[in-house]
Amino acid sequence: MNVDMMRKIDYYVGVPLTFIGTIIDKTMKLFSSNKRVKPTNVLLIELSEMGSAIIVDPAMRKLKANIDGELYFVIFSKNKVSLDLLGTVKSENVYTLDESNMVSLIVSAFKFIFWCREKKIDSTIDLELFSRVTALLSFVSGAKNRVGFHSFHNEGLYRGDFLNKKVAYNPHQHIAKSFVALVDALLSEKDEIPFTKRIIPDEEIQIAKAVIDETDQREVLETISERYEGFDKDVNPVILVNSNASDLLPQRRWDRANYCEVIKKILAYNDKAIILLTGAPAESEGAQLLADCVDDKRCINFAGGVKFLQLPTLYSVSAFMLTNDSGPAHFASITDMHTFVIFGPETPALYGSLGPTTPIFAGMACSPCVSAANHRKTPCTDNQCIQVITPDWVFNTLKFKLDELTK
Repeated sequence: MNVDMMRKIDYYVGVPLTFIGTIIDKTMKLFSSNKRVKPTNVLLIELSEMGSAIIVDPAMRKLKANIDGELYFVIFSKNKVSLDLLGTVKSENVYTLDESNMVSLIVSAFKFIFWCREKKIDSTIDLELFSRVTALLSFVSGAKNRVGFHSFHNEGLYRGDFLNKKVAYNPHQHIAKSFVALVDALLSEKDEIPFTKRIIPDEEIQIAKAVIDETDQREVLETISERYEGFDKDVNPVILVNSNASDLLPQRRWDRANYCEVIKKILAYNDKAIILLTGAPAESEGAQLLADCVDDKRCINFAGGVKFLQLPTLYSVSAFMLTNDSGPAHFASITDMHTFVIFGPETPALYGSLGPTTPIFAGMACSPCVSAANHRKTPCTDNQCIQVITPDWVFNTLKFKLDELTK
């Protein structure tokens, strides 16, 4: 199913089901105990964003350190691999929803109900800002503790009323801190309206770093050598370019011609550097179009060049990466590699990488134009917020890293 179809399902199916579910939930509570339940087996719900599986990791590690039990996670099947990068949640504790078609989604959702009973889920944390489906998943899980973002008096999408620990979403702080606020609410032994009444310092959202094996590094370097004859890791600095962005928000894409011009400038500035155009195997065709535009043997189509779980290793042997605002910016945060991330309809203040990074953001009057209140769907068909960012702007921003390579 494409993104727009999933949005329609979430609206036309989600609204009536959350309304009916809320009535059922309120009725059930009239006949059940309100006794507080200590969080033990906690389920985190985040379906559609691979990058969020990285951003939420500081919150998950805090939760893991403060419960005597297990962490569980539910996510769309295509995004499950992102949880494996850091391994904070055991692979066997991850439930995947099959989003390939409507029938598969319904079947896997029904199986989810029984999986939650089998795992004795007592608490859920809904990480989504706008999804009715995740609100329903929290309800049918059978969990006694249900934590999530609540609109209170704010305008926002109707998601029913299943939460018993309601957190005020703060659109003025990084989303990683909002995730920590959800964990705080679950762990709190007192009731607050709204949660969470404390300052969350930057130290609490420090990202964990991946452990890189030297054998894995040699394997990745050999793969690069196969693509570029005469490659010498001590002579040829590796620079990554990710020109892709998911279909969830195509307005994030910077034009291919701009990437082409920046790459040419980089190669001219450093005659030893090589550029690897990264991406999934399915993105190889687009990467090849960019490689053809650059027309230089030092610019290599590397889409699918390594497996997904080898990405941290690739990042560990690379000088830096230029990328759209997309998953790779967050995947790279678990290494020490610097990223330069081009933002348009979203803002780095909320969704910036937690690793070494330099955002490139015009900050137009209309940007950011996507939020929790509009299902991250913008009416914009002319993304000037991206178009005004010129190749010269980007090159001049990243040039200091090129200068470091020659020192």
